[in-house]
Amino acid sequence: MGASILTAKNLSKVVPSAEGELTILHELGLELNKGDSLAIVGASGSGKSTLLGLLAGLDLPSSGEVILAGQSLGNLDEDQRARIRAEHVGFVFQSFQLLDSLNALENVMLPLELEGRKDARSRATELLQRVGLGQRLTHSPRQLSGGEQQRVAIARAFAAEPDVLFADEPTGNLDSHTGERISDLLFEMNKERGTTLVLVTHDERLAHRCRRLIRLEAGLLVAPLEP
Repeated sequence: MGASILTAKNLSKVVPSAEGELTILHELGLELNKGDSLAIVGASGSGKSTLLGLLAGLDLPSSGEVILAGQSLGNLDEDQRARIRAEHVGFVFQSFQLLDSLNALENVMLPLELEGRKDARSRATELLQRVGLGQRLTHSPRQLSGGEQQRVAIARAFAAEPDVLFADEPTGNLDSHTGERISDLLFEMNKERGTTLVLVTHDERLAHRCRRLIRLEAGLLVAPLEP
């Protein structure tokens, strides 16, 4: 698999509440190598999305450390963490997060243009063809079905060739048939590109397609399942 690409050490998250301090995550640790796939499962409120946000540097832990692509995120300011994400991370969300003002091609081109890539158009076109949307390049998100919008989001996530892809309930807004097709596509592309996949899901079948699985209950790691 290669060297570690993502490590969490004694990760905890505590937030204030009306009843006092609320611990969302309790001293969680994990290590992922390049090409690994990890599913994070658990009931609503178990800390899944909080953990994903900490691993991606979208939020900082109350204690502990996240090391992403060799960088300790706690030692970086917000702009530096954003740069690490731009260089090493892709995202796929339940709600697609496409820009309505841009067509499919422009949505995929955007992160490449922000990087200053001169091949943004050709790279985005290639990826949209790969996800089966070669005939839908100029369609806006409102002209696309939910499954098609998620295909655009997957193409955008892989555009900058991320080391780690974070997927938060990627099939949550899709019917079961469409969700299965999107899952197939996500795992196919992840394997093709050797990306590390971190997947938050309620779907046990989807979770068990990952090489590794962890289960959270009230912020505690209750079932680490190794290969």
